[in-house]
Amino acid sequence: MLLTTLCEFTLDQVATILNLTDDEAADYLSSARIDLNAQTATRVLIIEDEPVIAFDLASLVASMGHSISGIADTRAQAVAMARAKKPGIVLADIQLRDGSSGIDAVSEILDSMDVPVIFVTAFPERLLTGERSEPTYLIAKPFDPNILQVTISQALLLHPAAPVAAVG
Repeated sequence: MLLTTLCEFTLDQVATILNLTDDEAADYLSSARIDLNAQTATRVLIIEDEPVIAFDLASLVASMGHSISGIADTRAQAVAMARAKKPGIVLADIQLRDGSSGIDAVSEILDSMDVPVIFVTAFPERLLTGERSEPTYLIAKPFDPNILQVTISQALLLHPAAPVAAVG
């Protein structure tokens, strides 16, 4: 899975590297995704003001075995949803519907809970300014669904306080 996602090897190349048939490599990749999703299933808060992107993110994370705790398109909604539903992870955009900031929403959420955050944004330069602490996880739009999956799993596995909940 790491070879295909992070190193961008094709499945054929992975099969050659690991001395497998193409079918075996495909089976291993599929199995790795299923296992990874089962280990890290949790509630996801999506902070995104573009309805199509929010729906796409929700569909992707649901297909990974996570549940959606809410979709917020303003800072106020995001903070209220986070406090009410205690997500296991937050996916946040920077620019929100009412002109509010996803950065400010995340900052306020992190004041009251310890939860991993992945910024998914078309404006990564707004985060990478050196003026404040920079995010651990950042995915630029348009994003690759496989990168999102691996990043979510990594954030959940490496974040000690992240509540992993049975989803079903």
